Amino acid sequence: MNTYPDQWTQEEFLKNKIKLAKEGIEVFLIDTILSPIDKANTLVYNPHELKNLPEGSVFVFYCDSGKATLDRLKEYKAKFPDKHCISLKSGRGYWRKNMMILDTEEDNNDNN
Repeated sequence: MNTYPDQWTQEEFLKNKIKLAKEGIEVFLIDTILSPIDKANTLVYNPHELKNLPEGSVFVFYCDSGKATLDRLKEYKAKFPDKHCISLKSGRGYWRKNMMILDTEEDNNDNN
């Protein structure tokens, strides 16, 4: 089973979302402050609904600064024991809505 850190930056989130999708693992960005991020597919924090998502999914929780979700990470892990819970470092406040990660796996393989 994969092990995950307690926090991901936006760049780590975007890269890992692509990488894990190839392994069949879904990564969800969870809005804990009822403030969606522009150009990001987010889910509102609703424990009842989130429990129905696939086992082994990765939940990346965000707030405005990343501090509250990091402080509550232990609570999230206890509430969702069959999911991987991570806090978005620096939260919504530092999200760059135009940052994109290109899937360059094919490009890297061509250079080897």
